[in-house]
Amino acid sequence: MLGITACVAERPPRLTRSRDSVYLALMELRKDPITRSWVITGDDISTPASETRCHFCPDSPDAPQVISTRPSLDGGAWSARAVVHPNPLYRIEGEPQRRGDGLYDRMRPVGAHEVLVENSRHDGHLWNASDPDIDEFLLLTALRILDLKRDRRFKYITVFKNHGAMAGQEFEHPTSQITASTFVPRRVLYELRAGREYFQQKERCVFCDIIAQEEQQALRVVEVRGEYVSLCPYAPRVPYETWIMPRIHEAFFERTAQRPGGTRDLSALLRRTLQRIRSVTEQFHLVVHTAPNTLHRSEILNYWKTIDDDYHWHIEILPLLPKTSKSYTFKEVYFTPVTSESAAARLREASPGG
Repeated sequence: MLGITACVAERPPRLTRSRDSVYLALMELRKDPITRSWVITGDDISTPASETRCHFCPDSPDAPQVISTRPSLDGGAWSARAVVHPNPLYRIEGEPQRRGDGLYDRMRPVGAHEVLVENSRHDGHLWNASDPDIDEFLLLTALRILDLKRDRRFKYITVFKNHGAMAGQEFEHPTSQITASTFVPRRVLYELRAGREYFQQKERCVFCDIIAQEEQQALRVVEVRGEYVSLCPYAPRVPYETWIMPRIHEAFFERTAQRPGGTRDLSALLRRTLQRIRSVTEQFHLVVHTAPNTLHRSEILNYWKTIDDDYHWHIEILPLLPKTSKSYTFKEVYFTPVTSESAAARLREASPGG
C-alpha cells in the first residue's frame, strides 16, 4: 500500500499470452470510471531478492544512486539523503500517452520514485532521532518536492512512510518515500474540492476552522507545540488516526519547510507524536498532504485558482492495530472501535519522552 494511494509497483517487462502470441507487457495506469481513481496494474511475477546488508548505510559498497544529500550535523557521513528507488513504481522517461480503451482510460506510469533516507544511522528513526536531524530530513523532503514540481508532467508529489510488516515496509533502514505522478490521487482530490467549496461559501479555510474548533473544545487535541498541533480527526478512518497540522495557514508544505525555523516545532511534534502512536502500535502509514503542482497550471482543468487560500497542508498518520474487533480496511464506510476523544486522551497520557 503506497501512502494510502492506489498504486502497485512497476516491474520489468512480463511475458503475457494473448490468443496465439506471446508479447512483453509493462505495468500501466488504469482509471476506474466510477471512482475516478488511477491504479497501476500488471502481471508481476517477480520475487524479491534477499538482502544480506543494508544498501542505505553510509559504508555500503553497493549504495543506490544518490540524488541529493543534506550535510551531517555531528561529523557523520550525512544527515539525510534522497536516492533512486531500487525498484521504482514510476519511470521518469517519456510521456504518459493517455489513451482510450473503450469507455476506459489508460496511460504509461510516467513519474518519479525516490527513497528518502531519514538518517545515516541504521537505528535513527524519526521517533528517536534528534530534532535537528529531523529538521534536515524535512528540509530535504521540501527540496525534493520543489525539484520534482519543476517538471510540468508531474501534477502531484506524494511523500509517505510505511512502517511495519502490516503497513508494507520495504527496508529496514529508516526511510520514507516520495513519488511524482501525472495525476492527483483521489483522496487529495476530495480534500481539494471540499476545501474549494467551503471557501466559496464562507471565504475561510475549512482546515483553519477545524483547528480553531478543536483547540477551543480540547477534546481531540493530542498536543500543541508552537505553530503546530496534533489531533485525532472528528471522523477517523482507523483507531488512533492522528493528524499534524500547521496552526498558521499554508497550502504548501515545501514553503513552510523552507522558512527559517519553519519546521523547528514540527520536528519535535512529529517525534513526540510518533512516540505516542508507538505506545499503541508500532505499525503505521504516514503521508504528507500538500498542494498539487501549481507551477505549471492547466488551462483545460482550470486548476484551483484559490488554492493558496482554501487548502492547508497536513500530515496524516494511520496506525495499524493487529488486534481489532472488526476490519477497518477496504470499507465503503469506515469502522473504528475507538472514538477520537478516547484516542486523543490515550495518546495524551502516553509519555513521548523529551
